[in-house]
Amino acid sequence: MQDDDTLATFRAETRAWLQDNCPPEMRQPVASEDDICWGGRNARFSSEAQRLWLQRMAARGWTVPAWPRDYGGGGLSPEQAKVLAQEMRALGCRPPLSSFGIWMLGPALLKFGTEAQKLEHLPPIARGEIRWCQGYSEPGAGSDLASLQTRAEDRGDHFIVSGQKIWTSYADKADWIFCLVRTDTKASKHTGISFVLFDMASKGVSTRPILLISGKSPFCETFFDQVRVDKRNLVGQAGAGWTVAKYLLTHEREMISAIGDRAAPTPLGRTALEQVGADAQGRLADPLLRAQIAEFEVDEAAFRALLARFGEVARAGQAHPAFSSVLKYYGAELNKRRHELLMAAGGSDALEWDSARSQQGHAARAWLRTKGNSIEGGTSEVQLNVVAKRILELPGA
Repeated sequence: MQDDDTLATFRAETRAWLQDNCPPEMRQPVASEDDICWGGRNARFSSEAQRLWLQRMAARGWTVPAWPRDYGGGGLSPEQAKVLAQEMRALGCRPPLSSFGIWMLGPALLKFGTEAQKLEHLPPIARGEIRWCQGYSEPGAGSDLASLQTRAEDRGDHFIVSGQKIWTSYADKADWIFCLVRTDTKASKHTGISFVLFDMASKGVSTRPILLISGKSPFCETFFDQVRVDKRNLVGQAGAGWTVAKYLLTHEREMISAIGDRAAPTPLGRTALEQVGADAQGRLADPLLRAQIAEFEVDEAAFRALLARFGEVARAGQAHPAFSSVLKYYGAELNKRRHELLMAAGGSDALEWDSARSQQGHAARAWLRTKGNSIEGGTSEVQLNVVAKRILELPGA
């Protein structure tokens, strides 16, 4: 725990550095997928400002401020990391890098990886040089993930991986994959799984995009046909991958829950006012919609406070390991409500799909996409079951 004076000095220095180094363009709200920097071997920056912002933040280790410096991080204390996040939010700074490597794989490697694996993979993740995807779900193994059938045959110093994954987000753009495979077909379904890493450019790896009802999709089918994976890329022990997988899932659910606190470029109430108009008192003319937006904004503020509180508890090492299911469930439902209200405010205009005025159906496509929020990363039903069993400890759960 740092004293107040030391933290105040750090805050002032951080604020000054951000003001001097965050390009003005990177202080504007994200308006589209092109505004998000994912990094990777074939990264295409939307602007020079985006490239420069990533470069400057990565040089300080502030893409992953709490990671150790040896692994490309900033080495900040929990209190300092919180200050950095607060100052970035106050200035409107965009995240310099979005990455499954940061959100999911990184924490798993920090906990379960060998020193060689950490040194090989974490610094490139922190610098945005390698883009990762997640090989978990399969056509016959969704909510019952442990029934996965992708096999890894032991060939001495390497495995031969064959099988299929589905709903692999950005698999067609990823450089590497962290993947669950079955290494022991005779063991129980939970104890025969291993966690491996391999390059998506490996011989035998192919992907096929999956089109969603929204007309856009990050999802792919991913196929493995006799893919060679060196055993040095096995994380943890063979057959103990389920432990790694569960730990990573808690971080994935925390990541997805953040959509519940995803501020739009324009406040919801103002957007509705522009669409519906005002009454004689200057209020939103539709009283029912006005009440629904007010209720939503209260719930959104409460969820934001919950996320902040969870962050404090997690940094103190006191968080319940299953609480990520609470966050994932409510964050997903909140985001669905947000887009339902945007559609309600837009009326028939929001249903436009291809006109220039609708910006190619942005509102409708975004609304349809949110329907997947309560499925991806574990369905809402699964999250509620976890809450009932592991947090509330209800009889029969």
